[in-house]
Amino acid sequence: MTKVVSPFWKSSYSGQENACVEVADTAAHGRAVRDSKQPEDGPLLTVSRESWHGFLRQF
Repeated sequence: MTKVVSPFWKSSYSGQENACVEVADTAAHGRAVRDSKQPEDGPLLTVSRESWHGFLRQF
């Protein structure tokens, strides 16, 4: 399992909505992504640095 090494923050793509996507840094220099409505017990998606940057280039 990839270790989360920073606090989660609200994604800038979430806008002013209450249903937010939150991201955090991982030990492998990637990102962890979660739903703000389920911060502690919800699913957590982790992606590599390269995958994260590829995802952002799509927008």
